[in-house]
Amino acid sequence: MITSAAFAGKTYGVHGLARSGLATVDALQASGATVLAWDDGPAARAAFDGDLTDLNAADLKQLDALVTSPGVPHSAPVIVRAKAALVPVIGDIELFAIARRELPPHRVVGITGTNGKSTTTALIHHLLVTAGIAARMGGNIGLPILAQEPLEPNDHGPGVYVLELSSYQLDLTFSLVSEVAVLLNITPDHLDRHGDMGRYAAAKARLFEMQVPAGTAVISLDDDYTLDIANTAVARLTPISARRMLDEGISVVGGVATVDGKEIARQAGWPALQGPHNAQNAAAAIAVALALGVDAATIAHGLASYPGLPHRMERIAERAGVLWVNDSKATNPDSVAPALQAYPRIHWIAGGRAKGAGLEALTPYLGHVVAAYLIGEAAPDFAPLLAPHVQVVQAETLAAAVAAAAVAARPGDTVLLSPACASFDQFTDYEARGDAFRTLVEALP
Repeated sequence: MITSAAFAGKTYGVHGLARSGLATVDALQASGATVLAWDDGPAARAAFDGDLTDLNAADLKQLDALVTSPGVPHSAPVIVRAKAALVPVIGDIELFAIARRELPPHRVVGITGTNGKSTTTALIHHLLVTAGIAARMGGNIGLPILAQEPLEPNDHGPGVYVLELSSYQLDLTFSLVSEVAVLLNITPDHLDRHGDMGRYAAAKARLFEMQVPAGTAVISLDDDYTLDIANTAVARLTPISARRMLDEGISVVGGVATVDGKEIARQAGWPALQGPHNAQNAAAAIAVALALGVDAATIAHGLASYPGLPHRMERIAERAGVLWVNDSKATNPDSVAPALQAYPRIHWIAGGRAKGAGLEALTPYLGHVVAAYLIGEAAPDFAPLLAPHVQVVQAETLAAAVAAAAVAARPGDTVLLSPACASFDQFTDYEARGDAFRTLVEALP
């Protein structure tokens, strides 16, 4: 795990005992810190193997910092009390930023944006590993960063920590200097948390405000919010554009990818990166790899060998000529659009806990949808929006939706779980929802 002498002798409150919280407790205690741990959920408290302190009732003035889970809203009483007591409220990424001073020589790549973060993060990590560069992947993806072993330099130079960073995490991070920072796009999401698009974009911009001029900022120029951030970035700007990539022929039909004047590969040879939405992800990953010194031939090999991510347009089965696709990570309407364009006849399973955005943005992409099977809290609101365009089935549960789609689908059809919603009404996270979908499909006769 990653530890630091900077934590020794200090007292930290850790609020939230899911994966990152547990890793934080372990790293702080191993560093010689005193930890007051708490989770508002009874199940998490019952599963915790250690002493608990109710931070909602404790004297927070004794804390050097409160380390909270990114998912805890800033209106939570414990956070309000901590700020009133002038106690810093931070996340595990800020602890990593502090610990960096004692780590072996390395670099950090930070990736943010509304859609495509996980694919781009995993792709960058894959390109670096393909090039022989020691790399770790963490943040909002995979193993919590504090739970991972520190990187040692190798013959290819310093190691690289590749971090997917959500707006929630960036709100709790104050000193992370990314040698390369990436912004993919900004579209409406998490507005229930941030309040409006301006505040949401400001959270994303924090990644670039923490950079220094010697760094590299890889920023899409495809929307007004990213353009504004690009205009204020202090690091050297490497602009990318999905529109430009598509104009150059990077689409499902192939073409040459050109970034910074270097021809890299044909997208037709990138089996896990098909579709127009992946043009932006690939452009960002290529730009990062070039900035870190990876040669074009190695990048081309990495793009061709990238295996893709679970829960993101993941082909999980083909039964009786029907393709079943798990796109559970599509938790907002904009992230669903690529999947609705990718298959000719779709039985679409959608719904869950809406994030505040309606489905109007998806209307142009409903031509391939045969029927929509609605689940969860959003189903009553989604039904009248979709009914004028497609057949609507009020399935309520994922199990019922899978069963209904299995009866209706014909050879050549695709059953697509692409919810356009968060999962928290019926599942612990999008991964649990995707895993449940896979189990249900595998159980079909």
